[in-house]
Amino acid sequence: MMHTGHSTLRQTTESTPLSATNLLTRSPLFSRTPNLRDGDEASLRLALRHYFLDTFTTYESLFECLANDQAFYTKPITLRHPLIFYYGHTATFFVNKLLLARMINRRINQRFESLFAVGVDEMSWDDLNDANYQWPTPAEVKAYRDQVRNLVLDLIDKAPLHLPVDWHNPWWTVIMGIEHERIHLETSSVLIRQHKLEFVKSSPGWQPNRITGAAPNNVLVNVSAGQVCLAKDKTDPYYGWDNEYGLHEAVVAAFDAAKYLVSNQEFLQFVEAGGYLNAYHWEEEGKGWLAYSRAQHPTFWVKKNHGWYLRLMTEEVSMPWDWPVEVNYHEAKAFCNWKKSATGLPVRLPTEDEWYRLYESAGLQDPNDQQSQANIHLDHGASSCPVNHFAHGEFFDVVGNAWQWTETPIYPFDGFEVHAIYDDFTTPTFDGRHNLIKGGSWISCGNESLHTSRYAFRRHFFQHAGFRYVVSGEIKPVPSSHYETDKLMSEYAEFHYGDEYFGVPNFSKSLVDLALNALIDKPKRRALDLGCASGRATFELAQYFEQVTGVDFSARFIGQGVQLANGESLRYTLADEGELVSYKSRSLADLGLVDVKDKVEFFQGDACNLKPVFSGYDFILAANLIDRLYNPAKFLGSIHERINTGGILMLASPYTWLTDHTPREDWLGGFKKDGESFTTLDGLHAHLGQHFRLISGPCEVPFIIRETKRKFQHTLSEVTVWEKL
Repeated sequence: MMHTGHSTLRQTTESTPLSATNLLTRSPLFSRTPNLRDGDEASLRLALRHYFLDTFTTYESLFECLANDQAFYTKPITLRHPLIFYYGHTATFFVNKLLLARMINRRINQRFESLFAVGVDEMSWDDLNDANYQWPTPAEVKAYRDQVRNLVLDLIDKAPLHLPVDWHNPWWTVIMGIEHERIHLETSSVLIRQHKLEFVKSSPGWQPNRITGAAPNNVLVNVSAGQVCLAKDKTDPYYGWDNEYGLHEAVVAAFDAAKYLVSNQEFLQFVEAGGYLNAYHWEEEGKGWLAYSRAQHPTFWVKKNHGWYLRLMTEEVSMPWDWPVEVNYHEAKAFCNWKKSATGLPVRLPTEDEWYRLYESAGLQDPNDQQSQANIHLDHGASSCPVNHFAHGEFFDVVGNAWQWTETPIYPFDGFEVHAIYDDFTTPTFDGRHNLIKGGSWISCGNESLHTSRYAFRRHFFQHAGFRYVVSGEIKPVPSSHYETDKLMSEYAEFHYGDEYFGVPNFSKSLVDLALNALIDKPKRRALDLGCASGRATFELAQYFEQVTGVDFSARFIGQGVQLANGESLRYTLADEGELVSYKSRSLADLGLVDVKDKVEFFQGDACNLKPVFSGYDFILAANLIDRLYNPAKFLGSIHERINTGGILMLASPYTWLTDHTPREDWLGGFKKDGESFTTLDGLHAHLGQHFRLISGPCEVPFIIRETKRKFQHTLSEVTVWEKL
């Protein structure tokens, strides 16, 4: 039976509890994400079998909310695929990822596994996708899903299983497929909710909560200052997506937070105050969305002649004013700005760190095998419920009911790595335009329900998401999430801070280790790393000198050193093959150099025309510099002015003289002079002999520069060490 009208919700007072009989209950409960380190092989196979079947079956049952075949092919919103895509997508995901993990060696349906492979990233609210697809019938997709179901069950029952199942285990891909389908259980429910009523119908397994009453007055509750420490590693017993791993620590100042999520009643004040008609309280990006969408109220609100209604998944109901309002980030932010203007208080959305302080203050735990004391994991019905039902400490709905928008754009933690089987799960969102949502909604399940989960959406995106506001001062900027993609910059980042290849030690560190032999019994007050590039040698020298200056002609190069010195991670991509890349992240902590960051400084400068301030050094390093200068003789002729008597100058260069960098007439060597070979070392003696004496070298120090996964430059740099007379 197709529902096109509306339903009413049963009224209750604020003190009336919700009982299990009031709401949709599942017996047994919808299965939780399994502990992958609990039990033996047989018990884990059994747990994964149940987890997979429960997920696969529940996902298919969601599509029983569609009224007819046309509902599969009509887009609920123009920016997403029709629902037939999502019906097939989660099944093809299993096959495509299992192939990558080498757990299977052949496809089931080549066409489907291409057609249903890639979804739409909603880049902007006006980024329409008008691609023409030849979609199969729902019956054909169901038959395909049955094949995938049998394939995965056969793997779970029979494939070799070695414990523990962790990030590096091919079985990780099986859990990845299940958790991926649970994500789409939620996102598909949002699309069904955005469908026209003629395309949806009531389903016994997806009945909403029917309780409503008077909305509570929101009040502020103080949250004391505290620390946040997130340190999920690969020994964690529960599945996680790549962005959850790594280390993040922060000190969070005390703040006040709203006791309840913002209810429909509380948000009505903003609507009635003309909040959608006046762009004054909207951020610039929000103004663009508002102008495009022409929204006048939240997207799930329906205005009729006889009052307000709320669109649920398959029906419209009289407005439950005590339920959480569901809006996108722009609307939540505009409400906060309006409230800030009205009250004079610094009202805003919480940060991710502040949400973790709320979670800790509430003393919460992730869902277990008992019915949750929160509207989450489908434990209490297929919709939101009153904002004053689930108490969590002094607050309500710290988790569950509706996701909560934060001010924090998603960023990678220190030590972040992508998973090779799903290398683009998170990295496309590290763009400053995807904000984190926390806490989960009534349908958030599996990994989504864990407090460590980190999901982010574009700010105009609609989810079962609302918000809680806080009163606090300015927000600390989050660490940079930018990944350097310029090939040269990325290669130098890896050259300075990345992995060793073919047993060749890090070049910068090797030079500093070599210099220490010449610095025995020498003063170690100030050092200059000239032509420092990305700055690794600058940091290495700071372990032995009181102050080290890094100077390079390229502001982009020294920007990498500055970024590290500021305590941020250096993030970059490396070419693997063709358009495929690897994602890398390095911090000073990774290299054991965090204690020296306050002893370094970086400047842009021309080695051939240094400012007078760059003088008085006990040691100067010029690594792979002289054959890149436009006038190396000018540099060598004045370098003695920069160094103290008895000080040490170290030069390293492969002597790759190119007219692109140095005019032929200005080369120091590498040519015939008076009929004889004249080397660069001869030129160094000629230019430095008046003020320096050679005390060590020449010797050769190798270095490797990675170009692609299978192409490397192997070079020898000749090193000479000179003492200032």
